[in-house]
Amino acid sequence: MKRMIATAAAGLLAAAVFLPCRVQALSAEKACVLDAVSGRMLQEKNADSRSLIASTTKIMTALVVCEQCNVLDRMRIPNEAVGIEGSSMYLKEGEILTLQELLYGLMLRSGNDAAVALAIYCGGTVEGFAQLMNDKARTLGLRNTHFVNPNGLDAPGHYSTARDLAVLAAYAMENPVFYKTVSAKNIRIGERYLTNHNKLLWRVDGADGVKTGYTKAAGRILVSSATRDDRRIIVATINDGDDWNDHARLLNEGFSRFEVKPIISAGDCLDILEVAGGENRQVEILAAEDFSFPLAEEERPYTLIPGPGFAYAPVAEGADAGVAYILIGKKAVGKIPVVYGRTVEQEREESKGLFEKLFRR
Repeated sequence: MKRMIATAAAGLLAAAVFLPCRVQALSAEKACVLDAVSGRMLQEKNADSRSLIASTTKIMTALVVCEQCNVLDRMRIPNEAVGIEGSSMYLKEGEILTLQELLYGLMLRSGNDAAVALAIYCGGTVEGFAQLMNDKARTLGLRNTHFVNPNGLDAPGHYSTARDLAVLAAYAMENPVFYKTVSAKNIRIGERYLTNHNKLLWRVDGADGVKTGYTKAAGRILVSSATRDDRRIIVATINDGDDWNDHARLLNEGFSRFEVKPIISAGDCLDILEVAGGENRQVEILAAEDFSFPLAEEERPYTLIPGPGFAYAPVAEGADAGVAYILIGKKAVGKIPVVYGRTVEQEREESKGLFEKLFRR
């Protein structure tokens, strides 16, 4: 799959430029369904409302470790990472594990102790690692997210939203080490045999992540991913008592209701401009790139090229002519560069009529 969710794109994902479709009845208090490749939000419900996020915090924990550390490094487990409350992989002080093994304990078993161990190794302290998490959140444009710890235990100032979690997961799933970790169903680490808590890996075609979460105050939190034919759909729900069934339906609907269709091909003529002072009076405006987008059957996209509607001669074939916006309804869902389709030279003086020469004088 092409890497479409890059750092710059993530800021765009957070912006309200997508077309949310009507959500069917959901048990979730908050929800977001995202087409990860295009960035289109397919459905939403209170998607920007801040909440506790429990162990889905570990998506960011794992991502930071994957990006900043060599997961083949080995670490000796410090006392500070032993006996952490909540879910655990039951680390022992002094035992030596690779970071990759700790990542499995973090994401499959949801080990709060693994989160602390990784945070200390990568950030020096839990507080230092939380700063790295927040730095990454800002880089990705997660405007309604803030971390205090690496494991998601309830704490003042520790929150995110369904939209931010979906954007974060879409980005993280492009990291091969992260993907390998969260898509594993079972793994053996020494005497430990870990089974992934994510039931969707067995229930939904193409399911390949991401993370469960629960505390009494936060409720059931789930971020899921499924990939089919180079498309990835991400679903994030917060406080959802029927999350397994909701996610299975939303993932399947994301693929079945919305089909990625080619809207524009490079070289398509999108408009014809008048050329002021040119030997030819018109020039074609051509698309410089292909553009595809997930569409429901009833949606009809169209293009809009901003500007005065004319160009001054001379213009050169292939030269930059601005951008064309692709719209559905009144919402812009993307843009592509456009170029002039041919060269139009400036009209020569001798070719002008007597009346035009007198008029210009």
